[in-house]
Amino acid sequence: MSYRKTLRLSSAAAIALAPFVLAGAASAQGYTPSTAKGDWPMYFADLSGSRYLPADQINAQNFGKLELAWHFKTDALGAHPEFKLEGTPIEVNGVVYTTAGSRRAVVALDAKTGELKWVYSMNEGLRAAIAPRQLSGRGVSYWTDGNGDDRIVYITTGYRLVELNAHTGQPIDGFGDHGVVDLKVGAYTGVIGQPGVYKQIDLTTGEIGLHSTPTVAGNTILIGSSFKEGSQPLEQNNTKGLTRAFDAKTGKLIWTFHNIPQKGEFGYDSWEKNSADFNGNTGTWASMTVDQDAGTVYVPIEDPTDDAYGGGRPGNDLFGDSIVALDIASGKMKWYFQVAHHPIWDYDMSSPPLLIDINVDGKPIKAVAVPTKEASLYTFDRITGKPVWPIVEKPVPQSDVPGEKTSKTQPFASKPAPYARQAITESDLIDFTPEMRAQADAIVKAHWKMSPMFGPAVLSNPTGGFPSGTMDIGTLGGGTNWPGAGFNPETKVVFAPAANAGVSMMGLVPMPEGLSDIKYDEGIGGQVFRINAGPGFGSSSDAPKVSNDDQKLAAALAAHPQTAVGPPPPRAVDGLPLVKPPYGLLTAINLNTGDFVWQVPNGDTPDEIRDNPALKGMNIPRTGQQAQDGVAMNKTLVFQGDGSYVTAAGHPRGAYLRGYDQKTGQEVGAIYMPAPQSGSPMTYAVDGKEYVMVAVSGGNYSGDYLSFALPQGQ
Repeated sequence: MSYRKTLRLSSAAAIALAPFVLAGAASAQGYTPSTAKGDWPMYFADLSGSRYLPADQINAQNFGKLELAWHFKTDALGAHPEFKLEGTPIEVNGVVYTTAGSRRAVVALDAKTGELKWVYSMNEGLRAAIAPRQLSGRGVSYWTDGNGDDRIVYITTGYRLVELNAHTGQPIDGFGDHGVVDLKVGAYTGVIGQPGVYKQIDLTTGEIGLHSTPTVAGNTILIGSSFKEGSQPLEQNNTKGLTRAFDAKTGKLIWTFHNIPQKGEFGYDSWEKNSADFNGNTGTWASMTVDQDAGTVYVPIEDPTDDAYGGGRPGNDLFGDSIVALDIASGKMKWYFQVAHHPIWDYDMSSPPLLIDINVDGKPIKAVAVPTKEASLYTFDRITGKPVWPIVEKPVPQSDVPGEKTSKTQPFASKPAPYARQAITESDLIDFTPEMRAQADAIVKAHWKMSPMFGPAVLSNPTGGFPSGTMDIGTLGGGTNWPGAGFNPETKVVFAPAANAGVSMMGLVPMPEGLSDIKYDEGIGGQVFRINAGPGFGSSSDAPKVSNDDQKLAAALAAHPQTAVGPPPPRAVDGLPLVKPPYGLLTAINLNTGDFVWQVPNGDTPDEIRDNPALKGMNIPRTGQQAQDGVAMNKTLVFQGDGSYVTAAGHPRGAYLRGYDQKTGQEVGAIYMPAPQSGSPMTYAVDGKEYVMVAVSGGNYSGDYLSFALPQGQ
């Protein structure tokens, strides 16, 4: 069957699943949304990435009075419920739009009541079932001509770009092929042994996808790319990361930027031995922001294959772990900065860059500030690419792993100061009691290597002793990850959430014989090799119970059995993190000066800490939470929800949406939620009433969108 016919069958199936449009749904009228009108028309509010609404109805005096206005449970939008709902809705002219459910459906809801107006879903079969980025995604985007042609733009689980009529939910027939553009077309791998030769991936099984929302700027749709979690890839020559622009009216491809340069392009020679052709990943999995006046899109790019071992790609490996400024009309590069040379730390550029007009020492600067997993806020003149404050190359530890060749220096931002841990030292270890500190010291001495920032992974001791791995932070569980940061454009203050206890043990082990062409992958010596598929993989409605990767591993281990030498090396003390609080932080940074305004723990002490028997009878100060929790702002408050379960007097077990005063960091109120925040919040105003909306899920509580507002008359 040809691809074209397959696509039409998929489109027909999609429409069959989405015939429902509520009678009386809004008709097309000319309207251009903006935050000034109370809308939240983009994932991060506006093209600058601010996450800011210029509203002040909800304030320090009344935040604690917020009540649940409505909620929307997502269980029916797929073959089974979803327990990791990461969406941030948008709101335009009284309608909320978002993705939901294990089939990544799109829904339109009445912004005042939550009533369902329409739903669209596509059944992609095997293509979605084995997609690298599952879950319901992080939301949708919006395009309008301002005269009633209003469209919802989103990316399916199977990596298709779809445009829907915002009023009816039906595909736009003149966009792509009956409303759909196949984003796998044009994705490619290298051909082993043939530098400069590239091969189109399979349109069903080829590995590429995306969680993040497209960025719509004018008549241009900007699309990134992502892959399976990069810690344990099974193939070095994986699909290559792409950044692309499409015409918002027609779906036609405008340009492609190769995140791994092709032969003859700038940056190709930074991959020694033609290794640019035989490596993959290096995707753009975080959202992009745009300066329309400058005609520039700011692109955050992740690690190449793989996250902890680069022996198969000697060199600095551009544009891995880089911020790249591209001309939005042509895709040509204007400037770039690489924050980790020869990336082997999972220091992906994980957040949308923040575009802020600041004034430093009396000099106006159009700045771009990029939050990172390593808790540095790299800040540049967004027109020239020149750092606002010096970024200094310093010597760093070198790898002794066979075949590895690390960079002798790495860039360190001099200002702002790091806003969370960048490495683990003895002074960071748990110290609730002297006995706990002694136990932590003993665990580290016996198993884990401490290192400053940029400490490389080590070969994990096959006997299970020292070193089992390098203690690192800023990888999977550190700093600012995909929820990103935000800022108040009036005060020039950035509000950056950061996980502060996500210690990664970076050990490398030989791959099981027959499993992969990669020499080393992440693992712990003396343990049976296991694949970490990453959060969400296997959650799609049609996902197989056993993945292809796990089937390959099972076959390899059957042919070459492995036996654990003993229990895994300990990573905790009495069930508590090896590091002391705070476990999470929220930091306000004045970008005119580069100085902190305030810093507070983000959230209360989670139940698993407060209720730990080892801490019984102890007065534990507020710890904050090890979670990736995003923020939203109005004129005076920062909104952020708990990422962990908390039980408070008078409430059942749940979590809290918290309001923080932007000037002081003081918590002004906490509103009960049935489950932790799992998607970044947003805020909007309709008919004179401001709402705060957030996705919650986790544990045994499936995906739910909550919308809060003040009581009538308040």
